[in-house]
Amino acid sequence: MSNQYSYSIKDLALQDRPREKYILKGSHALTDAELIAILLRSGSRNETAIELAQHILKHFNNDLSKLSLCNYKQLKQFRGIGDTKAITLLAAFEIGKRRQHINNNLTKIHNSSDVDSAMRIELEGLKHEEFWILLLDHQNHIIEKHRSSKGGLTSTTVDLRLIIREAMIHSATQIILVHNHPSGSLTPSKQDLDITLKINNGLKIVDIKLLDHLIITNDNYFSMADHGILSTI
Repeated sequence: MSNQYSYSIKDLALQDRPREKYILKGSHALTDAELIAILLRSGSRNETAIELAQHILKHFNNDLSKLSLCNYKQLKQFRGIGDTKAITLLAAFEIGKRRQHINNNLTKIHNSSDVDSAMRIELEGLKHEEFWILLLDHQNHIIEKHRSSKGGLTSTTVDLRLIIREAMIHSATQIILVHNHPSGSLTPSKQDLDITLKINNGLKIVDIKLLDHLIITNDNYFSMADHGILSTI
């Protein structure tokens, strides 16, 4: 008979079991691995649910943001993760993303970091470029987030007339441009600068202010306003 032992969360002390700990101490007392373990419910033959959760987190450098961007196939690669566990985790990630969408509604923009927070959920992890506009009222509240184009960023894919049309429809008085660089580069290209200049000049005609143009990567962002570029074009 094999001496291999099948682990279970039930082998932990009562106060260390994730569900019981949640009830006794609240969600803030639990580690990321313990919260994930609650979703997993069970581990593998050689790991408790907590150990499996720790194993998964370690694979993503203990970064919940990176974990939330993984897909079904990536999760299924872990021993002990079947269809039910993978779908449960993906559903939890999706709920978090949708909650973030709700929180971003009518957000007031104070600085470039706020723009990054509002747009990261739309752009993080994409393998292609997308160009978005944030439509703001005169108090810097986000009225609408609008994807203007998808694919490579060129003067032909970014239509100034459509941008102005969206601004007029929503009675926006200010606009922030946002696009991503899947390459990870934060340096604005000549194309980025040319498009920013074109849009800025067009918006001036209809008395709409361009506040900023952000380039977002998976790890960081670049603000043209913060770097004084908008004041020179």
